[in-house]
Amino acid sequence: MYEYKQSDVFEFTNFIGAETHQKGDELFFKYCPHCKGDGKDKDTFSINLKTGAFKCFRASCDYHGHFVELARDFGFRLENEQEQKYRKLPQKKIESKPKAITYLESRGISADVCKRYNITTQTNKDNVLVFPFYDEQNILQFVKYRKTDFDKRFDKNKEWCEAETMPILFGMAQCEDFTRLVITEGQLDSLSLATCGIKNAVSVPTGAVGFTWLSNCWDWINRFNEIVVFGDYEKGKITLIDTLEKRLQKKVKCVRPEDYLCEKDANDILRKYGKEALVKAVENAELRDVKFVKRLANVEAVNLSDLPKIKTGVRNLDRICGGLLRGHVVLLSGKRGEGKSTFMSSLVAEAIEQDNSVFVYSGELPNYHFKNWLDLQIAGAENIATRQNEYGDNEYYLTGETVNKINRWYYDKAFIFDNSAVNDDEYEGLLKVITDSICRYDIKLVCIDNLMTAMDCDANSDLYRQQSQFVKNLEKMAQKYDVAIILVAHPKKSNADFDNDTVSGSSDITNAVSFVFNYERAKEGEDYDSKLMITKNRLNGKLLTGDNAIKLHYSEKSKRILANVYEQKQYSCFAKPIEDIDDDVGFDLDF
Repeated sequence: MYEYKQSDVFEFTNFIGAETHQKGDELFFKYCPHCKGDGKDKDTFSINLKTGAFKCFRASCDYHGHFVELARDFGFRLENEQEQKYRKLPQKKIESKPKAITYLESRGISADVCKRYNITTQTNKDNVLVFPFYDEQNILQFVKYRKTDFDKRFDKNKEWCEAETMPILFGMAQCEDFTRLVITEGQLDSLSLATCGIKNAVSVPTGAVGFTWLSNCWDWINRFNEIVVFGDYEKGKITLIDTLEKRLQKKVKCVRPEDYLCEKDANDILRKYGKEALVKAVENAELRDVKFVKRLANVEAVNLSDLPKIKTGVRNLDRICGGLLRGHVVLLSGKRGEGKSTFMSSLVAEAIEQDNSVFVYSGELPNYHFKNWLDLQIAGAENIATRQNEYGDNEYYLTGETVNKINRWYYDKAFIFDNSAVNDDEYEGLLKVITDSICRYDIKLVCIDNLMTAMDCDANSDLYRQQSQFVKNLEKMAQKYDVAIILVAHPKKSNADFDNDTVSGSSDITNAVSFVFNYERAKEGEDYDSKLMITKNRLNGKLLTGDNAIKLHYSEKSKRILANVYEQKQYSCFAKPIEDIDDDVGFDLDF
């Protein structure tokens, strides 16, 4: 006789690969091994380590019992466990009774099928159907009862079983060969399939809860060439399939959700849509796709040049990369103080001009400083005023009218992380803020300046691991929400020639992103101010390095970075004369 031991519980959790945590005498599973928490509910299943009692607290599951039953259901053998002793049933001939035939005919099941499966009623109880379960050798092993006039106000149970009998599949003795086996949840469902001429239709003894019957029918089931599951369709899920897919040593097909025709089970389909619909459902059964796997043939074919993107305004950069490709992360590197942030803000201006909403995280500059530089770039030299300071040097500034006009232009398109309200968990907070902003403000471009300031890591943390995970999260975010992301990162050494391995931090950073740009100041004597190299291009593999790098020019007055020193771009906010704009408000209020 098996003696319950706590150690067996822990061995069982390893056997099924369950994540658990203990609270007092209760061992909680991250997900119920039976219902899987319906993909959302966690910690609803526990085993009492003292008693061995287990239970799923989800009302739609209510899987419960003793650990011995749990172990059997999942094929976990317990040491010294004796074979279950089942009560032997009298082997007598069972004749179908008229009341049973009449009731089943009212459910669309033929009299011939009723007689072939020996369906009858209890003696002196015409309202109780009797379903005899014969094994493959035609030996009666199990009996189930069903009340035909069940009323939950007065009746305790709608269905019940003969005590201490061996649970097996209903309909085993009526199977004709070992080609295809169709497994349903209820007896009325397997009888419905038989009525439609579908052979080898069986049903489980105790519904979707408990799979002790599986070990009793194991060898017999595995003789079939094909298994089709036709469970009940409830709340968008089909019963039985999850467990049988995992437990059976062969590929298991499942009836397609669309073939349920918005009905719950096979009997409902038969009664409402007829035999043809039921036969079609079985014939159309197919292997379920693996979760998170998509057939390549179902992937939309696109021309890479037609992918949504944001133009940078730098002709050669747009020519090679198409611009800032949405759904991808660009790593922008370069030595400290050489203009990466300025170049990034110029890309922000271009994105807004194309009617894209933008989110900016500026970890090294106060919000007002970033805004000042962006405003100057948008205004352009022609809209920037000049004055001399006390030392006689020129100072460049924007009038109130100009700032007001810019504010109105990008009021609903430009957003910045409020770095005056930083908490102790900025890394986690920033990712959430970005996600919330994307959803709330329809953000299409995210700019993070820079990697190190975006991550608040203590001295004892695994910095490289966190950096790697952070960038991977950004790449996932870009794909999920179809946004372009620019991530600024410094090189490891300020005096080294740039390549992708010189980016500060984990090597996984440059591996994870789709594009790597390097921005650096020109050497003395060059006829340009800075250059931009493309050192990684996942779109088409084209690179621009060395002498082929993009030459750029810098305007001290407007802070603009120009591909052409003569470029005089005017943003759309200045399409009308400044004096036409209301000076009193930065945006319209409509009461």
